[in-house]
Order: sequence, then structure tokens, then C-alpha cells
Amino acid sequence: MKKRVISILLSIAMVATMFVGCGDSAGTTDTAAPAKTEEKTDEAKTEKTDTAAAGEELEGEITFWHSFTQGARLDVIQKTADKFMEENPKVKINIETFSWSDFYTKWTTGLASGNVPDMSTALPGQVVEMMDADALIPVDDLIDKIGRDKFAAPALSEGEKDDACYSLPLYSHAQVMWYRKDLMQAAGLEVPKTWAEFAEAAKALTKDGVYGCSFPCGSNDMQATRFLNFYVRSGGGSLLTDDFKADFTSDLAIDGINFWVDIYKNCSPEDSVNYAVLDQANLYYQGKTAFDFNSGFQISGVEQNSPDLVDQIDCAPLPKINESDPDYGAETSNIPMVVWANSEHPEICKAFMEKLYDPDTYTEFLAATPVGMLPAITGISDTDAYKSNTMVQKFSNAEQVISKAVSLGTALGFEHGPSVQAGLLTSQGVVEEMFQDILINGTDVETAAQAAEDKMNEIFSTAQ
Repeated sequence: MKKRVISILLSIAMVATMFVGCGDSAGTTDTAAPAKTEEKTDEAKTEKTDTAAAGEELEGEITFWHSFTQGARLDVIQKTADKFMEENPKVKINIETFSWSDFYTKWTTGLASGNVPDMSTALPGQVVEMMDADALIPVDDLIDKIGRDKFAAPALSEGEKDDACYSLPLYSHAQVMWYRKDLMQAAGLEVPKTWAEFAEAAKALTKDGVYGCSFPCGSNDMQATRFLNFYVRSGGGSLLTDDFKADFTSDLAIDGINFWVDIYKNCSPEDSVNYAVLDQANLYYQGKTAFDFNSGFQISGVEQNSPDLVDQIDCAPLPKINESDPDYGAETSNIPMVVWANSEHPEICKAFMEKLYDPDTYTEFLAATPVGMLPAITGISDTDAYKSNTMVQKFSNAEQVISKAVSLGTALGFEHGPSVQAGLLTSQGVVEEMFQDILINGTDVETAAQAAEDKMNEIFSTAQ
């Protein structure tokens, strides 16, 4: 059994869901991949990959788990797989789709039995857990074949261990502040640049059936952790210490908790105490909130739910504590792909991954959610095919804002480097339960924060 399977299973016993902020729906296909009882050695895997590179015909069957549950993205992935199988008639690719939360449950519970796929998407924090469990194989050969200099070094570093890369990013996005231009203009408000200005505007716009900003803290998600992280990162702080302990009781964190408690009480729907990501996003999609925090996936969500409001939305950088504070990025997501160590055909996995980066295929994939998914490799955003997309043109300002945020931020908790603790920070619902304790039970902020910090550190101890 891998060295971290026990601690991962302990974690999964406490976790109910895992989220990424990609706007995916909860629809899943709950079909397990066939368990693999024999594990190839690294030498054998390397030999197979080298054989494929030497021009040998690909032959075999693989299973690909991904979390692109939205129709357009799912369709492009399936179309690419169909074309790949047509070009390689001895290859079969089985595609299974899981929401991000179900995927986390699926791989953590399946790891001990070998009931994992050949390749999959993941979240950066999950990749660290996978590497810690020796569940993946390096993909440096594929990165070099595509062109290492095409990838942002920080994105590759999120899946790096012992000078080897175990993941490569498929696309990138970042969290920014979304607002309704029409509501702001009608109220005579400027786009907030500080948290104080944001709170003032959100409260002023809470009227006529519209909430200024919903504050979500459902315990089966990571939304409250995300929102608290925004505030703490804006002050140059972190929810983790340099030695990877939870830090929910710093002056900055306490200020942030009080800030979001105030937002909840004054301009958020009461039910948001139990909101998960889609509950939160749907309010903005339907025109029921003036502000929200998300990636460029907001655009497609509004387009599908309230097309008449598409012209009225835009985004800006996350607020600062003081306007003169330096620019920052609180959360960048470089959504990676990985090859699992149990795979009998890593050469097929890598060849199919390479196919996804083919310029025409890659541009079509990004166009499934324009501005929501930004290129993870250079040489795409400057092409006519990419720039000709009407949504990319329409939301050029949003693309620039998000692109800058991507360059400034890290995955949540990765400001100290990749760590298992960062993954646990977002998967255990501890911060969410803390806010619920404050908002529902009336527990004072300092007491609730200390209890949450202690609980989080106890969970961290299982990963030591």
C-alpha cells in the first residue's frame, strides 16, 4: 500500500466534497474503472513510452476520468477521443465524467484497491496528495515534447517533486471580482477598489430583490475558505504558516472573518449559510446578486441563464485593504492532467494528452468556455482563431484582468509551495463549519476561529 493511503483515507472519512471554482455542474457518471491488480515498474513504463515515441503503433485500452461535466467541454473531449481512436484503430479510450467533489471521493477511496483511471484531470491540491501516495508517474517527457518553455514555470511547479513533474496544466483561470455595470451605474457607484468600498457598495445595492453579495459557507464545499483567503491574501497574509500550520487567529484572519460575517448579515441571503459553489454562482447567473467572486466561467453562466444581462457584467481585480497596497492574486487555478502509476498504457495516455494540445483542438476546447478557460501554453492567445471568438472580443477587459490575476496568484494555500496541507485546507470544510458556528450558533469570532484552527491542525497531523 502506498505510503500515504492511510492518511488519505482518514481525510476522505471527514470530507464530503471538493470544489475548484470552474462552474461545473454536479452531474456524474458513477461507473468505476476496472481495477488493476498488477503494477508496472517505472522501468517498464519508461520503456513503453519510449517505444511509442520511436514510432510503434499504439495498442491498448485506457480509462480517462475528467470533471468537465458541462456539455460543450465534454463534447470536445469526446470528439478528440473519437478522432484519436480513428487515427489509432487499436486504441480504445473510455471516458468517465465526475464532478470535482465526486472525483475526489472516487480516487481517494479507490487508491488502495487500484480502482483508479489511467489518466485524469485533477486539482493542484489533489495532485500533491497523489504524488505523496506515489500514485502518479512523471510526465517530463511529454512536457519536453510539447515544449517546456511554453508552460508557465509556476504552473509546472505545482506538480513537481524531487525534480520531476507529475502533472501538466490544461488551462488556467483565476478568481476576480464580478459586478453588475447597470446596477452600479444606476446607484452612481464606482467599481470598488478596497474592501471597505466593496462593503459599502454591496450594502447599497441590496434592495429590490437583489443582494449585494452572497456569502456562501456550506460545509460541503470550500467557498468560505476561498472568500476568507481573498481578504487574508490582500493583506499579504496566509491561512497557512511557513511551517504549514493553520493560521485562522492572526489579526488579519480575524479581521477577515468579521468582514464576511458583516457581509452575510447585511447583504447576503440567509440561506447562503449552506450554499455550495453552484448555489452561489446561480444567484449571479440569474441576476440576483450585484457582486460575486469567481473566474471567467461567470460569462458562460450568465449567457446560459440570463442572456439579457450579458452586456451588463464585467470584472475587476480583487479589492485591497488599502488602495495603495500592491496588486495581488489570491487564487490561481492551473487545472492539470496526470497519468496514474497503475496504468498499463502510459504511452497512450501521453499521446492522447499531446493530442489535446494540438492548436486546432486546443483552441476548440478553450472556446467551449471562452475567457473561463485561458490557455496554459503560449502561442495560442495570439492566434486569429483564438482572437476571433466573439466572447473573447466582447470580454477583452475581463480576459486582461483575469490573465494578470493568473500571473500574480497561486493555488489556494500554495503561497508557501505545494503541500498536502493546502489540499486539506480546502477539502475538509473546517472554515465553513467555523462560519456556520458563528452565524447560526452565535459563537464569538475569536473562540470559533481558535477551535477551527485547532481542528485543522489536528487534521494536518494525520498527514505527517
